[in-house]
Amino acid sequence: MPIPSSENLYNRANLLAILTIFFNLAEGLVSVWLGVSDETLTLFAFGVDSFVEVMSALGVWHMIRRLRRSSDKDDDRFEKQALRITGVAFCLLAAGLIMTAIWNIYHHHKPETTLWGIVVGSVSIICMGILVHYKGSTGRQLGSGAIMADAACSRVCMYLGIVLMLASIGYELTGVGLLDSVGSIVIALFSIKEGREALQKAKGLSCCCGLTCSQTGVGQTNL
Repeated sequence: MPIPSSENLYNRANLLAILTIFFNLAEGLVSVWLGVSDETLTLFAFGVDSFVEVMSALGVWHMIRRLRRSSDKDDDRFEKQALRITGVAFCLLAAGLIMTAIWNIYHHHKPETTLWGIVVGSVSIICMGILVHYKGSTGRQLGSGAIMADAACSRVCMYLGIVLMLASIGYELTGVGLLDSVGSIVIALFSIKEGREALQKAKGLSCCCGLTCSQTGVGQTNL
């Protein structure tokens, strides 16, 4: 089987980044709207997280276009600013979710239904799983630690989809409202981790999503 050229691989990486942007936008709109309608905090939190991921995905898209034009591996101004905004947004999201979850627990709040959380979570797991596979394959063929790290970030989004689905299934089976609040707290913890890593990367300390690209010697840019 012929090995794709670097140009074809960058075209694929560019397409994957664009798909990630539009998928997160659609996922965010649907999740926030349904989360508010059904009064389910986990689904609402998942949607807001998707909106924050859009900024990260925009930075990755910009990075891929830059790497195609230049061998310069250092983050440019746009990418660093995107990382800072993403990091702060994740931290603010986490704080808001934790406070709201505590309020819901205290008042014994229950969602009207979490059926849509099961649907959205399932779709997200499938779509993010596909993106992880192709981003990882493209990153390996290009020898790009940056694109590999982006695949790892998409894997985190897949994990959030699993959290959403499990919390939603749990509530539908038991009717225990606490599960919805617990699900949102788990998403908040993921958001804290992602926010910290984005801010560290903006300072040039490490790649986010747990990868240290500087150790690989390739693709030191990532969101």
